[in-house]
Amino acid sequence: MAPLRGLDLRKGDSDNESDELQACDSADEPLTDRTARLWFGLTALAVFTGIIVQVFVSANAKAEFFHTAGARVFNVFCFFTIQSNLIVGVTSLLLALNPNRSSTVFNTFRLTGVVAIAVTGIVFHAVLARLLDLESWALVANNLVHTVVPVMAVLGWLMFGPRGRTSRRVMWLSVLFPVAWLIFVLIRGPIVHFYPYPFVDVIKLGYARVLINCVWVAVLYLGMAAGAAALDRRLARTSVTEGS
Repeated sequence: MAPLRGLDLRKGDSDNESDELQACDSADEPLTDRTARLWFGLTALAVFTGIIVQVFVSANAKAEFFHTAGARVFNVFCFFTIQSNLIVGVTSLLLALNPNRSSTVFNTFRLTGVVAIAVTGIVFHAVLARLLDLESWALVANNLVHTVVPVMAVLGWLMFGPRGRTSRRVMWLSVLFPVAWLIFVLIRGPIVHFYPYPFVDVIKLGYARVLINCVWVAVLYLGMAAGAAALDRRLARTSVTEGS
């Protein structure tokens, strides 16, 4: 029986050593990785909080174009702002779980989210903000989806990347999202007689003016996507040089 007790003791020591090694591995995780995970997690939290609050506000709104709560909630998700936030939220959550995640599909959605949310913030504060007079929870939701998330998403991409994931192919694939959104809006608009933004309101502006407005937004989007791709490649080279 004594040898068995000795064997059990050695096994216990081995388990303790394994636990200590795992603890050391966790402690040795680079600070930047832990900070990146936290930043991405907080970004996702801001996204989902803003959307949930906006859904609550819209569902309970009285003076709205759509007369039922279900229609008002569905309409929330037809806005470019909300869809951009959703892409940022999902990709940020995935990065919080694994900061080194990479694939063509993921990289495309990552770039799409960053560029689309940047365009959202710029267009809102430059053109749309002065058209709104919000208060209470509507103001909270508006600040989250139009200001807090765009700032956190862009800063997170600049600080933590991940780098070297923005190829020319990814850049062009990222254009599919705004094009698909525009097609959806122009098809849905005449059916429900509602357009989510003044600059795409065909009823008031006509198709010619709306298309001109969309060209300007497309130029802004493409310029920012190309700039992000170029900056990503430069930052990736800088990281490799510093690492070597």
